[in-house]
Amino acid sequence: MSSKAHHDHGTLPVIAALAGNGFITILKFIGFMASGSGAMFSEAIHSFADTANQALLMVGIKRSKKKATKEYSYGYGKERFLWALISACGIFFVGAGATVYQGITALVEREHVAVGGIVFFILGVSFIVELFTLWLAYRALRKATKGMKFARALQYGDPATIAVLYEDGIAVLGVTVAFVSILLTKVTGAYYWDAIGSITIGIMLGVMAIILIDKNRGLLIEKSIPEEIRERIIEILEADPVIEKVLDFRSAIMDVGKYRIKCEAEFNGNVLVKEMFAQGALREEYDDVRDDYRKFIKFCVESIDRVPRLVGSHIDRIEKSIQKEYPEVVHIDIELN
Repeated sequence: MSSKAHHDHGTLPVIAALAGNGFITILKFIGFMASGSGAMFSEAIHSFADTANQALLMVGIKRSKKKATKEYSYGYGKERFLWALISACGIFFVGAGATVYQGITALVEREHVAVGGIVFFILGVSFIVELFTLWLAYRALRKATKGMKFARALQYGDPATIAVLYEDGIAVLGVTVAFVSILLTKVTGAYYWDAIGSITIGIMLGVMAIILIDKNRGLLIEKSIPEEIRERIIEILEADPVIEKVLDFRSAIMDVGKYRIKCEAEFNGNVLVKEMFAQGALREEYDDVRDDYRKFIKFCVESIDRVPRLVGSHIDRIEKSIQKEYPEVVHIDIELN
């Protein structure tokens, strides 16, 4: 997959979610002002927080596309993870905090709600919009993680896409909770159903935010590549006859679809020597130098000088084999043990 394709991960779902949430934030605030519903207010704050957070995700996506510099030789890929982490913190403090506070306040003050048809209409529109952006995020995640189980895709997929997936998934549930709580309030006349709905939405947002914070924290402190890819890369390394054993294998996710690996390897000197002289006329060289010590020393120096170049060519060949199978491995460091 091309570098451009990697960088474009998450862009469409985030843009769609940003536009969708911006639109329904306005609708939900209208619904809140018309009804005074705490659950509707929670949903409005929820959508506002999602809109702001998706704007932060776009900042991260844009900044992660910056080219590597002398100061940041591995590039700016981790900016995506940083801004996704900031976004998740925003969901926790603004989204979850404000909605739980509103629900508790409504319980304590026994606020009554005036429910009208416009509230249910707004919730219906919101449900459709959120469901559509949720589907876009799901489709983008599955397209970028072909062959992975869904649980694995959630671990190693683009954090921006996953953030939208979680946010819109919770948003769909939130709209459902708001609908049920407001409906129960209208049917029973009991004020507390609306407040319970608000608190429930806030708790869901808090749980989702903690999950996203933990995911992006792991990526920022250089989470390792998937285990199956690690094992296959070690297989490729040890399949080469010059490598006897791979030691101290380490890896890190640098960006979406960009991995870095480092390892120490024990090289087989016999294989290297046999390869070095496989096509050489050793008998002729021996006859030429056996009676002349100076020529023998010169021959040894020239022969030894070939070894580093031969090791380098082997490492280049191994790196190409790895990158042919896993083009996302963009940085490879193989050291001789």
